[in-house]
Amino acid sequence: SVSPCSISWPEHKIVRHSFVFRVLLIFLEEKCQRSQFCSIFLRSVLGRVLNLPKCWLTKFHALCLSTSRFHDAVDFNKSCEEARGQFLESSGLQVKYFLCDTCGFCFAPEIAAWEKSKFEEKIYNDDYLAVDPEYVETRPLANADLICRCFSSNSIRHLDYGGGSGLLSQTLRNRGWDSHSYDPFVDEDLKIDTLGKFELLTAFEVFEHVPDVNNLVIELVSLMATESMILFSTLVSDGEILPKKPLSWWYAAPRNGHISLFSTGSLRVALMRHGLTLVSFSPGLHAAFRNVPSWAQHLIQTQPH
Repeated sequence: SVSPCSISWPEHKIVRHSFVFRVLLIFLEEKCQRSQFCSIFLRSVLGRVLNLPKCWLTKFHALCLSTSRFHDAVDFNKSCEEARGQFLESSGLQVKYFLCDTCGFCFAPEIAAWEKSKFEEKIYNDDYLAVDPEYVETRPLANADLICRCFSSNSIRHLDYGGGSGLLSQTLRNRGWDSHSYDPFVDEDLKIDTLGKFELLTAFEVFEHVPDVNNLVIELVSLMATESMILFSTLVSDGEILPKKPLSWWYAAPRNGHISLFSTGSLRVALMRHGLTLVSFSPGLHAAFRNVPSWAQHLIQTQPH
């Protein structure tokens, strides 16, 4: 049999079918209550219905739905600790990253398609601490201090999304906050729609880990109160990931689970789709909101959008 990827498609047919693909995908994503891997499933089904070559399906991503191209491959054991001079032995497994032509989103579709159990086996296992030693205590305590410095009032209801062990929230509760923690990998039996609404949501070092960014934003939005804000961290790739240049950026680290790498533009697109405005305080710290809450005016009013 002839592989669909080996067929030379007429350019007009590719353009027409890819346009239909994008429109249908946007429509279905907005109508469906997504699971973590729903976008991948929708792409597979639509690809079969429209008879698109399989090689085309991996070139679309769920942010701006533009065409992406293979960018580079790195060893699976590439970790963030390489920035500190700590290198793991080569795994021999090459992880392919694709780069969006339009928004600059860089992603690893093969890992994004993994089941949760494989993430736990290959990435979030007993050896994870070796590639992210600040995960357990240093980062949660530092982020708790950051929140207290940013907001003088502890009367706002807070949720730390992707909070791991819950240390950040526990630290805030010890300081009088109404703080809660939720982590999809830890709180498997907890349904997100039972958590309620929150004025302040935090998601520190979460965005770069998720296989379905659109679903992440949907979940965060569903948890937002009328007057609310998301404070989150992820390092943007501006000037670091460039077409036809090797993927040498230290933050592009599959062993850490960094499979979704954002430019400022792609981060803005991901949030705008759901009516959120992006403000960046630094290349690594950001906020998203519909309208600036009264208790956050002092942070936002001096920041460029």
